[in-house]
Amino acid sequence: MRILYAVQATGNGHISRAHQLYPVLSNYGKVDIILSGSNSTLDINLPVKYRSKGLSLFYSQCGKLDYLQSWKKTDYYQIKRDIESLPVSLYDVVLNDFDYITAQACKLRKQSSIQFGHQASFMSKNTPRPVRKSALGEYILKNYAKANNYVGLHFERYDDFIFPPVIKREILEGKPIDQGHITVYLPAYMNSCLEEIFNEADNYIFHWFLPNIKEPKISGNIHYFPVDQKLFNESLIHCHGLLTGGGFETPAEALYLGKKLLTIPIKGQYEQQCNAYALQQIGVKKLDILNQVTKNEFYHWLENKNSTDYKIEYNNYQETIEFILNKFL
Repeated sequence: MRILYAVQATGNGHISRAHQLYPVLSNYGKVDIILSGSNSTLDINLPVKYRSKGLSLFYSQCGKLDYLQSWKKTDYYQIKRDIESLPVSLYDVVLNDFDYITAQACKLRKQSSIQFGHQASFMSKNTPRPVRKSALGEYILKNYAKANNYVGLHFERYDDFIFPPVIKREILEGKPIDQGHITVYLPAYMNSCLEEIFNEADNYIFHWFLPNIKEPKISGNIHYFPVDQKLFNESLIHCHGLLTGGGFETPAEALYLGKKLLTIPIKGQYEQQCNAYALQQIGVKKLDILNQVTKNEFYHWLENKNSTDYKIEYNNYQETIEFILNKFL
């Protein structure tokens, strides 16, 4: 069996998931990977056969989606060439983790595909949304990487085609200990936005993971780290709490480890707003933005106990892959 696995490289969650799933998929046949996107920061230790800059999202310095930069950095002529040249018809299975290039190539060649990942869960009306829905956000979730079939991942099994989160093996096997520090991963916030706020909470140590940091360094109560999966796993397993965006994989891992969690969804990114709303339903604290106006809410979160004792289920990779292949082949 020949399998094409399309991995979105806007952000790091899709790549992290692919690291766990690729070995399992390889048990069922020859797997080729297309990596599409241009602003991930994780090392890509995967045998990538096709590479496209695709469509990527970029952020402002302090917590917002930067639509202008995202538009300027997109080469639409190259996207057209990538769609036309991707040989999807050579494959028995096309598994697409929310990649536009692969979805359009399948449409062009009338090739069946399966969208598999977090975004696929939004094909269900049962998947949580905020009270104020975004018509544009809903359209993007349902049409950006359109497929013939959908298998979703989310915090809970909101529907019969939605499975639990893929948790990294290092997290599953980790022994969580509270060493007192706060792990921070906020890819839409740069140093200047939050340093003063962290410095004022000088009775806490912050492990801050930033894309512009090349080597670990310490300044006062802030320990700066590059975005490195091994270093991040260690910090998360041993942290007191996690401050992160409204992504999916990282909050899921924090919940699995029983860590205190504060989420700040990226402004303008509807999927993150939906995730933050789903997390609120199980007791997780949410801030719309972190700045001098809202910092006291952040300090209150630091000083208080975990707001949820929710126990998350984790994904049985083998079971999920077998579900996909048995149901759709």
